[in-house]
Amino acid sequence: MTENGDAIPLVRLEAVNKHFGDLHVLRDIDLTVDRGEVLVVIGPSGGGKSTLCRTINRLETIDSGTIYFEGRPLPAEGAALARLRSEVGMVFQSFNLFAHKTILENVTLGPTKVLRKPRQEAEKRAMELLERVGIASQAQKYPAQLSGGQQQRTAIARALAMNPKMILFDEPTSALDPEMVQEVLDVMIGLARDGMTMVVVTHEMGFARRAAHRVVFMADGQIVEQNTPDEFFTNARTDRAKDFLSKILTH
Repeated sequence: MTENGDAIPLVRLEAVNKHFGDLHVLRDIDLTVDRGEVLVVIGPSGGGKSTLCRTINRLETIDSGTIYFEGRPLPAEGAALARLRSEVGMVFQSFNLFAHKTILENVTLGPTKVLRKPRQEAEKRAMELLERVGIASQAQKYPAQLSGGQQQRTAIARALAMNPKMILFDEPTSALDPEMVQEVLDVMIGLARDGMTMVVVTHEMGFARRAAHRVVFMADGQIVEQNTPDEFFTNARTDRAKDFLSKILTH
């Protein structure tokens, strides 16, 4: 808690800037994420959304500004950074599963290696999580034997196995065939209902409407607008957001 009694945001970004060479991909970003909040980041490709997501667990470093997690600046390296990454789960566009390990082994690897959990305990928890995401029957298979949707649900179970304080989702459905998208979104909606803190970069506007507490619209490396889903989708304030919505909601 702060001095005036307000809860400290789980994540706070202050004046964050990031360049890739001459490209200014994040421009003076100020943003907070509260505990239990589902923040959905949308906007045109190349607007900085994924980079923003990846700075929160320091997969991308920043050039200036400060990112705080639980009121403390992100650690730069070492054990403190490893601890941060165990507390901030990440689900990638491309699953990032170990091809030579079974689904069960993929989910138990972090808890046994990083959290030093006994294997039996880790496997019991992993099976509970695979059941939760609807693929317990696939536990002994390898990633290549699963559909894209099943692989992504494995990746979500793997993130949950670390008991994270929040999960970052970087376009988690964009590599999936259309018929597999909903099965992954359904799992994510369940997590949102259970109070998991989530930052979700996505093009799935239905998910944004249904699960987000707040929609952040990014373009050209800046946060152009943020609001509740109802307000944003029915009453966007900026021309940039209105133009974006007119193009995607007419399909």
